[in-house]
Amino acid sequence: MSSRFLVLGAGAMGRAVALDLAHGGDAEAVVLADSDAGTTRAAAGFVDSPRVETLHLDVTDDDAAVEAMEGVDVTVSCVPYGFNLDLTKCAIEAGTHLCDLGGNNDVVRKQLCLDARARRADVTIIPDCGLAPGLATVLAADALRRMDRVDELHLRVGGLPVDPEPPLGYMLLFNPAGLVNEYKEPPVVIRGGRIMTVEPLEELEEIEFPEPIGMLEAFNTSGGTSTLPQTMMGKVKELDYKTIRYPGHRDKVQCMMRLGLFDEEPLEVGDGRVVPRELTERLLGQRLPREGDDVVLLRVWAEGEVEGRERTLTYTIIEHRDRGAGLTAMQRTTAFPTAIVARMVASGDIDERGVVPLEQVVPTNRFFEELEKRDIHVDVQMM
Repeated sequence: MSSRFLVLGAGAMGRAVALDLAHGGDAEAVVLADSDAGTTRAAAGFVDSPRVETLHLDVTDDDAAVEAMEGVDVTVSCVPYGFNLDLTKCAIEAGTHLCDLGGNNDVVRKQLCLDARARRADVTIIPDCGLAPGLATVLAADALRRMDRVDELHLRVGGLPVDPEPPLGYMLLFNPAGLVNEYKEPPVVIRGGRIMTVEPLEELEEIEFPEPIGMLEAFNTSGGTSTLPQTMMGKVKELDYKTIRYPGHRDKVQCMMRLGLFDEEPLEVGDGRVVPRELTERLLGQRLPREGDDVVLLRVWAEGEVEGRERTLTYTIIEHRDRGAGLTAMQRTTAFPTAIVARMVASGDIDERGVVPLEQVVPTNRFFEELEKRDIHVDVQMM
């Protein structure tokens, strides 16, 4: 049965989601919606499919959002996470399923509070369908399926420029507000069988990938575990997430934080008032490079038992930019998993209703098959 999809946000991630939905499967239509007509036209040209329709839409207009969602099978939110709670309410009112890229624990917690309303409306809402949380979350869930007992789960993910430039050795691959949030908010983990928070930017460690990548660093950041601590509580003793960066990046960001550049209290500057975090986000958006080749690195490993033996199960992804398709590695590993989940909801492969965590409903074998179709290879090693 063909389906109609609505993609909110025609930026980098939105156009990549639309590309996947329009050129695979049996979508009847993919509606690309954005408040900027030029961005929408450019995205439609990039996707280049007769299935694509465009719509001028301000997602802050709830009535307009509900109207756009009515008659659509699945809506995919590719706008900043701050809009997702209201969009969840709109999807419930419109009676359409919704998937989003997520990225903020507080927003997701509020979405989960709408579970009963979503069930009554017979709709499925799945937050956090991108890379991490998202793809990495599914790998963590798969580890529990493959192993008889899991004691520890560790997730390490990073998107990096292939050729790093000073001062941070980083290219802006998504919204700067989301980046600052990862560095600033307290990460949620499981330690000793208890859910707790830890300090961001701490617990620095080395992590190595095959050459030419080599040795990198990883450190605590927020958002990556999302709903995993609640899902895995009582099933694992240890769970954590760290972001991968080039060596030295953590120290520079930590210096910025200690200088107050992420603070949200306004400062008197001259005759005006400046919010340091807002200024920092503006400067990151203006000064960090956005173009160039990128690489996404992912490693998830589980320690536990299989058939009476202590084993370690490791998942590794090394994903590069697809120059031919004009897609960054971050687009491929964020947008494609989201599109896969949206298709599963539309087809009925995911039929749970309510606001549901990704790791509880995605059929992992099918998910891996869909990744392979898109040339995203997961190397799985049991040792």
